[in-house]
Amino acid sequence: MDFRIRVTIDSMKNFSSLLIIILLACTFQAKSQEKLIDRVVATVGSGIILQSDVDMQYSQYLANGGTPTEDFKCTALQQLIMTKLLSQQAALDSIEVSESEIDDQLNARMREMTRRAGGKERLEGFLKRSLLQYKEEMRPVLSEQMKAEKFQNTIISKVTVTPQEVKKYFEGLNQDSLPAFNTEVEIGEIVVYPELTKEEKNVFRTKAEGFRQQVVDGTDFGTVARFYSEDPGSANQGGEYDFAPRENYVKEFSAMAFKLKPGELSPVFETEYGFHFLQVLERRGEEVKVRHVLVTSKPTQASLDRVKGKIDSIYDKVQSGKLPFSTAATLLSDNKETKFNGGMVINPQSSSRSTLIPVDLLEKEVFIAIDSLEAGQVSKPYQFQDPRSGKSGYKFTYLKTRIPPHKASLEQDFAKIQEAAQEDKTRRSLSEWFEKKTKNTFVHINSEFATCDELQMWITNDTNNLASSKED
Repeated sequence: MDFRIRVTIDSMKNFSSLLIIILLACTFQAKSQEKLIDRVVATVGSGIILQSDVDMQYSQYLANGGTPTEDFKCTALQQLIMTKLLSQQAALDSIEVSESEIDDQLNARMREMTRRAGGKERLEGFLKRSLLQYKEEMRPVLSEQMKAEKFQNTIISKVTVTPQEVKKYFEGLNQDSLPAFNTEVEIGEIVVYPELTKEEKNVFRTKAEGFRQQVVDGTDFGTVARFYSEDPGSANQGGEYDFAPRENYVKEFSAMAFKLKPGELSPVFETEYGFHFLQVLERRGEEVKVRHVLVTSKPTQASLDRVKGKIDSIYDKVQSGKLPFSTAATLLSDNKETKFNGGMVINPQSSSRSTLIPVDLLEKEVFIAIDSLEAGQVSKPYQFQDPRSGKSGYKFTYLKTRIPPHKASLEQDFAKIQEAAQEDKTRRSLSEWFEKKTKNTFVHINSEFATCDELQMWITNDTNNLASSKED
């Protein structure tokens, strides 16, 4: 890949991701010890950045597998300064984040941290504090980060590129070292999941009823959830989900959760995932904290045989031309993500929702299914398991386009080049904003960071400010 395209894409991703990172784990014990020897390493307008803030970012970097290097602290301080500048401008522009927005972010991050730690108790032991105390400590940090991100989005949202700008950007690249793209395809799919009969479902309902009866008989709910719940997102936490609004759940689950009083135990009920029973732990306005047990409804061989007959029938109609693929997908596919797109699959790594997908991103079974197809053909139906939901079913795949390996060109790769041009212009717009902002904002950086290349713009500005002060 051409160096300038690589730098544009990678730097933009790093710039955005680093700017919105909030370090929510791993370092609070060390941070509390450092408070005794903490010091200011940078002043940004009316705000300060502490050594412990930088060390906190470095600790998270190491926790995520980063290679130990003091150079990262330069990058960490750079990002903290940028966040301060953005959040201060957000305050001037009256950009706010609501308490519910902060709560949603905190709860989502707490769920992920709890999952990684292996349970609430283990996480609290690691943090040396209750999750409630931890969340309150993080609230102002998260608020500042979210305001910074919101203001950054007001800058980014105004950036667009015209076809002429895309062409100019492409022509400005080194034409002798343009990237070579691997084989890419456009594919569609029609998916059908098995439906269980009432008798088949009763096996799983009865199992859930048995677990519920254990709770009624006095067994701790959390214990039952840890041992028997088949929800990977909550079983290790005793079935708990933190405060969330009703739209966070499927309709049957939210309907049950929001009609019960705290402490009440629900009857067993069904959702698309299987059979549940839940208990409301606490209500807070339009949010509820619950715990539940899930027994997933697994397909029986009989249900798989039935769905195989159904997918074969759909395949015959498409293959014979009696039913266009896009129509069949819209009317008959069970894949909610693709059926209203004519069955076409979106490249998961494309910000512009391109349908061109490099073959190395395809799941193995999909690659095998289309490998021998010509454009316009469909594969025979095959059984699969969704890697995210774990649901089993049958599908067949349509190959719309196959583009062989090639050197980048405007004709074949306009969408990708447009993305790169957009990211390049966005990066330049943000850089210009920071450069302009630093001319009007006092930024002072501790001399310890004077050799950091990333900070030279602010160090130079700091030197100029000091020189101006002496002249005055």
